[in-house]
Amino acid sequence: MGGTLDIRNMTRRSAPVFPFARAHKAALPRFDVSLAFVTSAKALALNKALRRKSYTPNVLSYRTGEKSDKSGEIIICMNIAERQAPSYGMSYRQFVAYLFIHGLLHLEGMRHGTTMERRERATLARFISVPSSSNVSTHRNRHRYRDTPDEDSRR
Repeated sequence: MGGTLDIRNMTRRSAPVFPFARAHKAALPRFDVSLAFVTSAKALALNKALRRKSYTPNVLSYRTGEKSDKSGEIIICMNIAERQAPSYGMSYRQFVAYLFIHGLLHLEGMRHGTTMERRERATLARFISVPSSSNVSTHRNRHRYRDTPDEDSRR
């Protein structure tokens, strides 16, 4: 069966409005996906535990269960997404939607690159208008804040 989306907001703020369920069906219709919005502290703790990385990520995605299972989790840090959105040439709402689609494509097995970037933008454009500027590359910018601790991760 498959194809479910469970959304949890583990922060005190409202998540951006976006048709997450429709985007999920468009990108990974047979996957069971859990989407969690988390604080910077939680994102940092998960990144340390899951990847042994010491920076606060904007998004984490990983498959759950056995390799043959079509299920996974996407974790979005709204504070980091809000801070990084302008550097990607997107609004906060657009960038959170982009991060969700980015996570979905990773669950599918896609790796960073031009093909993934084109698919991200095409999928995102089906649901909201996005900048069409070709000089704003989402993947070239992805390491921009890794070595710069954000305020939330220093607390």
